[in-house]
Amino acid sequence: MDGMHDLGGKQGFGPVRFVRNAPVFHADWEIRANAMYPLAVSVGLINMDEYRYAIERMAPRHYVAATYYERSLTSVATLMVEKGWVTTGDLALNAGGSFPLAAPGVAGRSNVDGAQDYKVGDRVRVRDDWVSGHVRLPAYVRGKSGEVVGCSPPYPFPDAHAHGIEAAPEPTFDVRFRAEDLWPDSSDAAYVHVAIFRSYLRPEG
Repeated sequence: MDGMHDLGGKQGFGPVRFVRNAPVFHADWEIRANAMYPLAVSVGLINMDEYRYAIERMAPRHYVAATYYERSLTSVATLMVEKGWVTTGDLALNAGGSFPLAAPGVAGRSNVDGAQDYKVGDRVRVRDDWVSGHVRLPAYVRGKSGEVVGCSPPYPFPDAHAHGIEAAPEPTFDVRFRAEDLWPDSSDAAYVHVAIFRSYLRPEG
């Protein structure tokens, strides 16, 4: 889905601000929040794609204003409510007030028909798909062409895995793009590498 979470490669937001040598945690609750999602994944309560999708579903104003650990906590709490393990009343009682959750999800999709494997050196083009559910494809490479330079083992297809849909695991291909092709009027001569699932690609030409 398109949302505030997918700002990579977009212009007009100013320089990335950071604090050198900043502490990892600023409060004790952040440590606990950071431990919740890997625990929930490891015991099989949720999967990583569900977790990411719940963060993507946060209201834009909430997402931008929230810290990293607030987004993580919102995701886990949202999934716990959706799966029936806690109620919004439970959350409000323990939080001492309203507890904001992510918006409801929409339908996902299974593997794309006609997707094929590639080998190093193949030219590929990223499909110009607009997916309403979860997708692990950065918007700035949609419709762009590049060269396959590597391949990683199959992994659950995120567009399906985040929604509980049956799908075959897919490999990801390391696709190398020219920066000038991604941002024709505002880039240096460089290469950008993106790991892209098979269903997001088609042969060039």
